[in-house]
This record gives sequence, C-alpha cells and structure tokens, in this order.
Amino acid sequence: MKLHYSPGSCALGIHVLLEETGAPFTLTRIDFAAREQYGEAYRALNPKSKVPLLQLDDGSVMTEFQAIATYLARTHTEKQLIPSSPLAEARMYEALDYVVGTVHQDGFRRVFRPNYFSPSEAGYEAVKARGKEIVTAGLNLIDATLAGRDWLAGDFSIADAALFYVSWWTIVRVKWPAPERVAAHYERMRARPSVVKALADEGL
Repeated sequence: MKLHYSPGSCALGIHVLLEETGAPFTLTRIDFAAREQYGEAYRALNPKSKVPLLQLDDGSVMTEFQAIATYLARTHTEKQLIPSSPLAEARMYEALDYVVGTVHQDGFRRVFRPNYFSPSEAGYEAVKARGKEIVTAGLNLIDATLAGRDWLAGDFSIADAALFYVSWWTIVRVKWPAPERVAAHYERMRARPSVVKALADEGL
C-alpha cells in the first residue's frame, strides 16, 4: 500500500493507523505549499485534490478518512480497531464522524481555509473566529465524552486516530489550549509507538 499525505494534515491519522496495523506501506509526500495536490499527476489519482489517498496493492485508490480508516480496520481485524459490539461500534462512528465532520470540516477548515467561506479577504478574520468557536465547542463536547475513560469508544479505535490529528492541530499547529481530558488523550496517543513513528516519518 502507498499513503499519499502532506505532513501534519488529516492524513496523519491514517498514517498512525497504518503503523497500528503493522502492514507494509510506503509514503508519498504531496507538497501543499507547491500546490502539488492540484497538479495533473496527482489529480489523475485523486480529482478531489486532497489527502489522505491510499493506493492499494492492485493500483486502485481510496479517499476520505472514515472510508480508509474502516478499510484498514476491517482488513486487520486482529488489531481490534473497531469495537466488536454493535452499540460500541455505533458510538465509535458517532465520535469519528463528529471529529472529522464538525471539528475538522466545520471548524478547522474555517481557520485554515477562510477563502472557502468568504468571497473577500475582509471577511477572513470573522470566518477564522467562527472556526475557532466551533473547534472549541467541539473539543469541549468530546472532553465530556472522555469522562472516566481513556479512549473514545472503550478500547483504542480508529476514532482515536482522528481525535489525535485535530488535537495535534490544536496543541501544536495553532497552539490553543485543549480541554483537560482531550489533552490527556493527546499525551496517551503521543506515547503510542505508532504515533512516535508517524510523527518522525513526517518530520513533525
């Protein structure tokens, strides 16, 4: 398998999960600063012009965090990256979709890409401020979910890899304070060998 990524992007969560599976894979860096994601070569693989992109051994490709994470979990069931009970699995996807769909897409996307939400630069600061509000409210909600537990849905799961990349953005990239339990979750993630390896490989 081959993971197409940009350092410190949401692909970091998939990078962590690949390390968790123990499966062989290679990395291909997409240079966002050079707008390589919009180049002809990458768009031939992924017309969405974003990461993560997982290229399978047969040459086919897969996009979207939730889809790739689920594929990796289902093809490496021995790692138990998805809870076994239907209720716990549903709770895991509840958390995963909230992290990716709300904290990332509704919140951080406004912070990092205000031009997607405002037709003029004059509105960028207001867009960013609204993004920070969404991120803060979202992480506070997740913080409450973590009361009395180490992981989002029982044992470590694919949802925790998603929470890690938005926590990394919060704590390292934009340097905002994280709620207490979210910060503790981040530190637990930082101690996992998969995370140590992924961060080192991405130069973070």
